[in-house]
Amino acid sequence: MRDDYLKEAQKVIPDPNILVNVVSRRVKQLKRGSRPLVESLEKLLPEDIALREIIEGKISHELAEK
Repeated sequence: MRDDYLKEAQKVIPDPNILVNVVSRRVKQLKRGSRPLVESLEKLLPEDIALREIIEGKISHELAEK
């Protein structure tokens, strides 16, 4: 996992618990065959793709009300 992507994603989703959950859920989708929502000239790990999607605003999160 690239540190620069992680730091940028933390600016979008500052809560580390939520960030981990969003990334892990998206990684599972990518590993099952979902297409990445971002393009890259380099070969990225699924974790890095998920972080780039968060940074670029392609995926977001919603907190459920209790």
